[in-house]
Amino acid sequence: MSDRALYLISPPSITLGDFAKQLEEALSASRIARAFQLRLKNAEDNQIIEAAKTLLPICRAHDVAFILNDRADLAAQLKLDGVHLGQDDMSIADARKIVGDDMVIGLSCHASRHMAMEGGEAGADYVAFGAFYPTTSKPIEKVEKWGIPTPDILTWWAEMTTIPSVAIGGVNPENAAPLVAAGADFIAAITSVWNHPKGAAEAVKAFEKVISS
Repeated sequence: MSDRALYLISPPSITLGDFAKQLEEALSASRIARAFQLRLKNAEDNQIIEAAKTLLPICRAHDVAFILNDRADLAAQLKLDGVHLGQDDMSIADARKIVGDDMVIGLSCHASRHMAMEGGEAGADYVAFGAFYPTTSKPIEKVEKWGIPTPDILTWWAEMTTIPSVAIGGVNPENAAPLVAAGADFIAAITSVWNHPKGAAEAVKAFEKVISS
């Protein structure tokens, strides 16, 4: 079996009770989900904290790392497993001062090899490339600003370093195979899991067939 894994990311807005059921359904059906990122946009601190406290036990029960988007301060406060930073967020060095040495720090690098190299040198525990495909989860202006990568960036990164890579952006079970073949350590999924017509469990099973092949 491949050692590639699935990295689930929440929608930018959720109904907490309903989403908690979806997350439980997805993780119960998956043998290869290794990380979950809470990525709420325009949410108040109390909403993020409530969501994290509700969803964290689900991830713990399935041995899935809980990553918080952007907020190193809340990740440290809630004793989560990691924080994910974008290029417009604080530096890895500043985040490390907040979260300590043991917490995972991930970094969005879009289509930039230079950003990835700098991130690795600064201590990122993983780097994320994307969006590889059209997506509704990332504003078009950011895609235009940072560029669209091709799968060869994943191969280059795998040959350069042992730091894991995440492939993100419009990825679904039908188009994930080239990213797996190119060397992505994690395949990230948002809409293709939570909006799957047959439910989150069927979505992760479909991803598993591709990622584990």
